[in-house]
Amino acid sequence: MAMMIETREMETVYKRPKSLAQATTHYCPGCTHGTAHRLIAEVLDEMGLRERTIGVASVGCSVFSYNYFDCDFVEAAHGRAPAMATGIKRVLPDRFVFTYQGDGDLASIGMGEIVHAAARGENISVVFINNAIYGMTGGQMAPTTLPGQITTSSPRGRDTGLTGYPIRMAELLSSLDGPSYVVRRSLHDAAHIRKAKKAIRLAFEAQVRGLGFSLVELLSTCPINWGLTPVEACEWVEERMVPVYPLGDYKVVPELKGLRV
Repeated sequence: MAMMIETREMETVYKRPKSLAQATTHYCPGCTHGTAHRLIAEVLDEMGLRERTIGVASVGCSVFSYNYFDCDFVEAAHGRAPAMATGIKRVLPDRFVFTYQGDGDLASIGMGEIVHAAARGENISVVFINNAIYGMTGGQMAPTTLPGQITTSSPRGRDTGLTGYPIRMAELLSSLDGPSYVVRRSLHDAAHIRKAKKAIRLAFEAQVRGLGFSLVELLSTCPINWGLTPVEACEWVEERMVPVYPLGDYKVVPELKGLRV
């Protein structure tokens, strides 16, 4: 007797967000920049922001981030993304404006720009990728490099007596009056990636609601420059970076507390 086999069309539950362009990535294997891009694109789609979004790309590993988003994008000079975003938002206040910056761009040459944009409470959103190293230029020590961490410019490990301590940007910026939302999340596993997406959504909500400056710091991997496999790099974030850069909410205005996203 012939058997009847019922076939059902499978439902697609996970696909490319419209805000994420179909482009071959230039990021190294295991780098979580791509994860951050996906989260941003998903939030832009879910909030219906794509058609009025202007992104500002930084200089560093993320210099080509404008290739990966299907929305308007501009390229800023090294460290100047917050200044450019400020100008765009003031001239075009109906646009949604975000910057995408790494630790070398934001916490080193761009320190003045990010601090003053935050202090002024500019109504822009910042996604800050912290991988504790200069990724694009060869793996040198960054302002966020951990004590004792080996880099190409600190081959014996970062000596805090000579070069100082890591700069904790979330803590620094949250001490200012201007920001409405400053948090730190991580991209080292699925549970934390889900929390990172919610944080990005709240940061974007802050801007949409006119609440002022918002920033999400994301701990990210750099397997190649760390000399680790992608799996080892994720473990390194959890075991080494999180103790130095504690995850959590550093400043959340009352209008955002309890908001379900």
